[in-house]
Amino acid sequence: MDIKEFLDYLKKGKRLYGTAVLSPSPLWPKAIKRAGADFVFIDTEHTPFDRTILAQMCLSYKGYGLPPLVRISSADPHEARRVLDGGASGILVPYIESPEQVRDLVGATKLRPLKGERLREALQKKDSLTPELKDYLKEWNKENFLMINIESVPAIERLDQILAEPGLDGIIIGPHDLSISLGLPEQYHNSRFEDVVGGIISKVREKGLGVGIHFSQEPELQIKWAKAGANIIMHSSDLALFQQRLKDDFTAIRRALTEQVSATSEQDDRSVL
Repeated sequence: MDIKEFLDYLKKGKRLYGTAVLSPSPLWPKAIKRAGADFVFIDTEHTPFDRTILAQMCLSYKGYGLPPLVRISSADPHEARRVLDGGASGILVPYIESPEQVRDLVGATKLRPLKGERLREALQKKDSLTPELKDYLKEWNKENFLMINIESVPAIERLDQILAEPGLDGIIIGPHDLSISLGLPEQYHNSRFEDVVGGIISKVREKGLGVGIHFSQEPELQIKWAKAGANIIMHSSDLALFQQRLKDDFTAIRRALTEQVSATSEQDDRSVL
């Protein structure tokens, strides 16, 4: 799936399937493509990628028709520009809590290379751009997309204002941080948590934007929220899937050989991505 098809699916609310990638191995793009993914999620908030490695990863995945969605470490427009310059197709920004943050990030992703006072004027007054410049910027940024993480109570309280900002393409719910902010740590089946997630999905879809939730737990959680309207299926990560499958295989082998299964191997898998 090239970026044009990806954006078409996103705009039409069709389902898109992706996973998080923590390994910079050059062998992963082919493997993930064969697994049936439509895009990849590369996280720089919780993982120590430098700019060179990140750029190599982005260009490799692009070459396999897997648009890379890169989460930057904070709501920093300058960081968003750097990541796009390095080959990212989309930017995901963590812990957004205000429409002003979204506006600045729209400027960085949809109006680049405009900067400084001229950019601030364009964000405040949409008609300040000449038709020629507006067309130029639209063409320059036509293959970029912007998504944000909604993962706190303040973000939920301001969700209507956040979604009203033009230029936003999608929302990814961060279940771990959201559960913490709600005072329900990792209680993903709690009725209050489910009500909040369902409300977010409903509002975002009403706005015609893409929405998803990133889980590394059982696929049933993805199925549940997809049936509730989520169209971005961001499932697990290479690290979590490797750990889960290897743990299951070792457990099966040990049991078949009548060995004791350690308590560690029986623990639930967790991910804060």
